[in-house]
Amino acid sequence: MDELQQARSEIDQVDAEMAALFERRMAAVRRVLEYKRAHGLPVLDAAREKEVIARGGARLSDPALAEYYTRVLEKLMEVSRDYQSRQLESFRVGYPGVEGAFSHIAASRVYPGRTQRSFVTFEEVFAAVHSGAVDVGVVPFENSYTGEVGEVLDLLWRYDCYIIGRYDLDIRQNLLALPGARMEDLRQVYSHHQAISQCQEWLSGHSFEVIPYPNTALAAKYVSESGDKAKAAIASADTAALYGLSILVPDINTSAQNVTRFILISKTKPAGGDRFGLVFTVRHDAGALAKAMQIIGGRGFNLESIRSRSMKELPWQYYFYAEVVGDPASPQAVQMLEALSGACSQLKLLGSWQGGAQV
Repeated sequence: MDELQQARSEIDQVDAEMAALFERRMAAVRRVLEYKRAHGLPVLDAAREKEVIARGGARLSDPALAEYYTRVLEKLMEVSRDYQSRQLESFRVGYPGVEGAFSHIAASRVYPGRTQRSFVTFEEVFAAVHSGAVDVGVVPFENSYTGEVGEVLDLLWRYDCYIIGRYDLDIRQNLLALPGARMEDLRQVYSHHQAISQCQEWLSGHSFEVIPYPNTALAAKYVSESGDKAKAAIASADTAALYGLSILVPDINTSAQNVTRFILISKTKPAGGDRFGLVFTVRHDAGALAKAMQIIGGRGFNLESIRSRSMKELPWQYYFYAEVVGDPASPQAVQMLEALSGACSQLKLLGSWQGGAQV
């Protein structure tokens, strides 16, 4: 091989390494994009770009190449901005319920200004994410007072979707009625069963007929359209304003600490995070569950929570949901998951997220 061929061969090898590094860089760009989506930040961060370019030039050992490397970095910044902008232009968010529901409020806060689509059921949101009809779904996962939303756990088990983030929404339930309605006028109260449970102590002190409704916003909409001052709804202040209702009694939660945790689901597997979720089943052998938990803890991972859920199609059999502290992409986690796979009948990585509860 002559000198020219050797030089070209080396260039080919470097290009191959650069391609792998480019994919790694764009994976990090996707994580940046998710953060910007969650916090409503613009694509362009001029100060950050200036910092990256200045730091990159300082890394070169040959000052004569600084000008050219700066141009490479500037082009990379341009490509990154273009990629992020295209992703944001067509970004669609799905949520269960109607405008004014807590899921809609959470979706609006996590993804402000993005195109939103409402669905009647939780499963319709999962199906829309899976089919690509929406890019991400925002669904309630658990409440600090009433506990988990079991149906969502079942859907995570059944659908090929990943958790990419979580958002905690402070819930304030209020008694809403038509303008001019008085407490003595009320006969029926409508709301979602979770909201009813969250306000059970207050409701028990009154003789209202409590009627479950598909969600809080639909209950408020129904009361508004009924024109009946004997009807009331339990919902948020945002919903009251949306449907022209008055807040007859504010803050009727039984617990002052009433928070609903929403999960953000996507068809795209997240690149990493410092928390991850698993669902798995174990064989009907003595100590099988303890062995699975020992594999997680024995490899240095903190099992933050674990819960069981019955498998509807298999009576008296259960699957388990676990939240683990760590990055599932790390070598230690990969080894742990391989060992866990051997100890479990079924194992599914549900995704990962960054920074605990908030996105």
